Amino acid sequence: MLASRALLLKQAAAVLSRQPACLVHQGDWGNWGNTNIAVVFSGCGWWDGTDVHEAAYTMYHLSRNGARFQIFAPNQQQMHVMDHMKMQPSSGENRNMMMESARFSHGQGMMQMQDLSRLDVNSFDAVIFPGGHGIVKNLSSFNKDGKDCKLHNDVERILKEFHRSRKPIGLSSMSPLLACRVLPNLEITMGYERDESSRWGRWPNTNMVQAVKSMGAYVDEKNKVISTPSFMWETDYHYHYIFDGIGNMVKHVMRMTSK
Repeated sequence: MLASRALLLKQAAAVLSRQPACLVHQGDWGNWGNTNIAVVFSGCGWWDGTDVHEAAYTMYHLSRNGARFQIFAPNQQQMHVMDHMKMQPSSGENRNMMMESARFSHGQGMMQMQDLSRLDVNSFDAVIFPGGHGIVKNLSSFNKDGKDCKLHNDVERILKEFHRSRKPIGLSSMSPLLACRVLPNLEITMGYERDESSRWGRWPNTNMVQAVKSMGAYVDEKNKVISTPSFMWETDYHYHYIFDGIGNMVKHVMRMTSK
């Protein structure tokens, strides 16, 4: 029995020894580490930062498609802290976006949270902004100023630098409004212009879609901007659609990095 077990272990070790240790993973667009993506967060939580599902789905699909990625957030206080049970601001609380976003990281190596001010376009092949109300509260003043909003200085810098460098920009749910505010003539997807409710769900953020439309967003694929509406749609049955939509966005980001 012991001899048979030893033989099996020896055979398994021989098979594994023939596999390249760091390149076993194959994504749809190549081996692990060929593409380096920056992911920008704005806190942790749908109502006051980055949505946890959109963040996790984005990182999952980047990993599944063979990308190396690094996560960033502004090292500044967020607009306010929301009670996600009552869906209202918590009094007397104040939190740092970078510290809150670090909840998504494992705190080591490439997965260590980085200050957004240190994001260098020359070190990355693309950038992705997952959604959440942190887009309109922390990365921009849209929550207060609507279509006349201003963007966080580093967010505006990063979007303009990636666009100027012809590097892909991935956007989900509310984040397309960031790009539309500072980049001309974009193709974006944020959902319906009218809340056409059905048994499958509803589109409650139509005012945001209308505001983005007034910023001058048009169909223009040459800008390498890829977007998905994700949680702009509200329904009890949609998590796999959100997962798949973010997956498609990530795949197109990866595809465009090879052009």
